[in-house]
Amino acid sequence: MRDAVDNVNSWLAFAVAGLDVADSDAVDCALREADPSPGYAKAGANAVLAVSIAAAQASAVAHGTSLARLLSGDGPLLLPMPMVNVISGGAHAGGLIDIQDLLVIPTAAGSFAEAIEWCADVREATEDLALRRRHREAVLVADEGGLGLALGTNREALGLLVAGIEHAGLTPGTDAHIAVDIAASEFYDDHAYHLSTEGRRLSSAELIGEVAAWCDDFPIVSVEDLLAEDDWDGWAQATAELGERIELIGDDLFVTDPARLQRGIGSASANSVLVKVNQNGTLAGARGVLDLAHRHRYRTVVSARSGETEDSWLADVAVGWRAGQIKVGSTHRSERTAKWNRLLELEATEQTTFAGPWVEGRPTQTHQPPPRRDQHEQI
Repeated sequence: MRDAVDNVNSWLAFAVAGLDVADSDAVDCALREADPSPGYAKAGANAVLAVSIAAAQASAVAHGTSLARLLSGDGPLLLPMPMVNVISGGAHAGGLIDIQDLLVIPTAAGSFAEAIEWCADVREATEDLALRRRHREAVLVADEGGLGLALGTNREALGLLVAGIEHAGLTPGTDAHIAVDIAASEFYDDHAYHLSTEGRRLSSAELIGEVAAWCDDFPIVSVEDLLAEDDWDGWAQATAELGERIELIGDDLFVTDPARLQRGIGSASANSVLVKVNQNGTLAGARGVLDLAHRHRYRTVVSARSGETEDSWLADVAVGWRAGQIKVGSTHRSERTAKWNRLLELEATEQTTFAGPWVEGRPTQTHQPPPRRDQHEQI
């Protein structure tokens, strides 16, 4: 951490000194020139990102507007559909279940405020059910604010979330649907997927079949990282079999890298990309990945990372880029709720429209971003 701070205060600062604060794209170009190494290995991607974000926020101040408005331009701001973590497993909860996250999507909500209220209700209702079922660990909070529960199987976790939606007074498959982050790279080894909590070893085809069966039995509309990051043949098979039915998100698969996304487009792998600015290093670079995805009709989900801060700039980015969806964790933990609160603030103070509702659990449209504005154009 201290090395990153030193890099920001020394040679990265010199690289951008004297640039027009209203032109954050120029700052990002200067950062790339200062450290052309892959993944900003010399400076560290987090150090570079700190400068990129600071420049964008300063640019918004210079224009006398919000970061969301600066990035979006004129017209109603598009508030994203939230994907909210309810039950955690994998690396987020000590491997209590194999899959990493089970999330709720409030697909029938008519506003962002209604959407996040429904999600909070589902999170609390699921906790209440878990405690009634003698899962005493439900009082604890997992890495991103979800419930870390020692459940017997992944199916049991899915069943509990469906029950939580019902317990919150909502109808599964109508009012709310389920998203699953499998994070399959975490349990892929020696060309097989090891479901250790269930004592099973699956091939790519078998794991695809397993997820397809889940989709038959539960209101699942989105699956992230169904297969490992370099299982390209498996991804093509999964997309051919499930891509017309559900959203297939690549996170570890694409790592917000344009070359990997281009390979995915060429091989018809996945149909949605998770956009994490920290994986790329600059706002301009991550925006380029999002634009590439939209040009090829891939859906986009702007996402936080596990090690987050209470800064809320990511909410503005998701809105400004018209991503359509956002994933920042649960409705617990202040570094998560800061983003939800910022989106509520934008809905209350700006001219906005909401990305939902979804029809039958599917997005009603691909949310194409407007043409990129000249940073020097006055608002």
